[in-house]
Amino acid sequence: MGIRVCIDIGGTFTDLAVVNDKEGKLSLFKTSTTPDDYARAVIEGLSMAAEFYGMPMDQFLKLCSSRNGGAINYGTTLATNAVLQKKVAKVGLICTKGHRDILTFREGGKEDPFNWDIDYPDPYVPRYLTLPVTERIDAQGEIVTPLDENEAREAIRQFKRYGVEVIAVALLWCIVNPLHEKNIGELIEEEWPGCPFFLSHLINPVIREYRRTISTVINASLMPVVGPAIRGFDERLKELGYEGNLSLISAFGGIMSLQDITEKPIYCIDSGPTGGPVAGLLYARRELNRNDVITCDMGGTSFDVSRVTGGEIRTTIEAKVGFDYLGVRKVNTKYIGAGGGSIAWVDAGGLLRVGPESAGAQPGPACYRRGGTRPTVTDANLVLGYLNPQFLLGGKMKLEKKLATEVIEKHIAGPLGISSLEAAFSIWNTVCVNMTDAIRTITSWEGIDPREYVFVSGGGAAGAHIIPMMIDMGVRQLIIPKAAGALSAVGGLAADMVADFQRNYECNTGHFEFERVNKILSLREKEGTSFLESNGVKPENRRLEFSVDARYYSQPWELTIPLRVRMFKGESDVIQFVKDFHRMHERMRGSREEGQLVECSNWRVKAVGKTKEFKFYKVETGQRIPPKFALIGKRMVYFKELGGMVETKVFDGDKLKAGNRITAPAIIEEMATTIVVFPGSEITVTNLGNYLVKLHSASSSRSK
Repeated sequence: MGIRVCIDIGGTFTDLAVVNDKEGKLSLFKTSTTPDDYARAVIEGLSMAAEFYGMPMDQFLKLCSSRNGGAINYGTTLATNAVLQKKVAKVGLICTKGHRDILTFREGGKEDPFNWDIDYPDPYVPRYLTLPVTERIDAQGEIVTPLDENEAREAIRQFKRYGVEVIAVALLWCIVNPLHEKNIGELIEEEWPGCPFFLSHLINPVIREYRRTISTVINASLMPVVGPAIRGFDERLKELGYEGNLSLISAFGGIMSLQDITEKPIYCIDSGPTGGPVAGLLYARRELNRNDVITCDMGGTSFDVSRVTGGEIRTTIEAKVGFDYLGVRKVNTKYIGAGGGSIAWVDAGGLLRVGPESAGAQPGPACYRRGGTRPTVTDANLVLGYLNPQFLLGGKMKLEKKLATEVIEKHIAGPLGISSLEAAFSIWNTVCVNMTDAIRTITSWEGIDPREYVFVSGGGAAGAHIIPMMIDMGVRQLIIPKAAGALSAVGGLAADMVADFQRNYECNTGHFEFERVNKILSLREKEGTSFLESNGVKPENRRLEFSVDARYYSQPWELTIPLRVRMFKGESDVIQFVKDFHRMHERMRGSREEGQLVECSNWRVKAVGKTKEFKFYKVETGQRIPPKFALIGKRMVYFKELGGMVETKVFDGDKLKAGNRITAPAIIEEMATTIVVFPGSEITVTNLGNYLVKLHSASSSRSK
């Protein structure tokens, strides 16, 4: 029996999703994140899982080893937090002379030129640590100006005097001819043996100087931070008995090996939330056979939302962390500072705000009794009666309602001149509005009707908010998985092993260079196959996907177009590609230009190693077991639609059976989340134990 584990290390809680291949039963475990030592919370969660399975830790971890058919992979906020908090390594950047300010000017101008209050952000690497060298290679790969090796040596020595920890090298047109970058790499090894360095043509070989440069310096800055932390975690697991290869969830929603991620730690950024859309698609397919799905995940620190259309998880090259673009492709996830730990405050104008600052795991919300002194969304939900003070994390964590009421009274109710109950509801309503706006940015604002998608809701805090948000948006179908409290971790269990291999080569369909393009695709194919082989993926589980970034002649931005062929054999293949481009351009950008030349730039091969699917454990039917057998009591809960505090039935989610229907108002308590059944909705338990929510329109809900 192999056991697979996925761990999602969040800002407030660390989630573990565990499934054994023999039974296919999914189990969840949740612990408070330990920011001073992330591994401590993970090991605590693994100990809970081992105890649940009735075996010692070393035996449990052996069953998790790949040689026994198991696996351990995880997503972490370590890289994201390091960049946002500027707790990264000191980087020295070597660039082409005349382009020293590339990280300052970025792609030219402000993104929002009409906002005069926003200062131009500082460059990721300070100017004094960005040193130019004389060299120049043109767009055809010809050497215009030879590399001045003396200047390069002096730059390296200067970095040594400045005490940099890692060197990044990003030169013009290195993606066409990397000779000068390679030469500088050799000089670094001569002048400063042992100093780590990264060459941009190896990290992110794409056109556009800023994006190639920023991805290289971010990657370099993370290497001394992420690498030791991940390797240290791997060593601690092995000391406890783990015999397998640790893997990580990558920024593009797949699984990467420990070695791959330590070489390119930039793909750790936002690695946790990328499991969300994978899980959302999994549940939408299993429950409703749908491929158009929007996944919402509200945890303790943030609210993440993503969209899947036609079964394809959206990726983007426009992703940012802080004020900088990443420059690499990642899952397109929109996130805002709206979670259970988000702090509520009154601004100078007397308006209520919620987030983006979070109380995190330490001290956490005031009701956690860990010293928190500011009101949070969790405190508000407790005051409103949505949360059971005796049942957080299945009773492992107790909440103090008195402390929640006191901080809301002091910081919100008092300044606004309202009651503590009104203040709590205002906090709840404000964060709901913020999250609804975030959903609209990837739906309505992009011409997408959210009513045409099925929604999947996850995160420990979402159950107290999601139903009114969906009613307000007119959503028709909502799934709340039983495993909602650890949704991203479940997605990590289902995620495939993925790596992206690319090479820039500019050509157009008017003068298509078959030999050169086919050679590039062939080499990328070999790289992808080698990646899958080295990670032990069996041939029957391998898949290679070919694509190219293309644009109309002289357009500034490309679209990624899937290729129907691995090699272009003749004009008919080019004609088919052009038709596919026209069709994609019309769908994505609303126009097509028949007869226009199509320019191609980045040629890509995505290597996919299919992960073994796990079966959902079917629950007992409830034909003869009505919901009343799951009733565990009643408590007073606030519903504005019903006039205030109302005596409300509370159900134990573990005792509900397939087919049971829960009508509003009601509360369903799960180990990792609490679902509030608001007026205008009713819930049916599916055969897989998940919750299918029937939603009425906002107008009909108000009329009731």
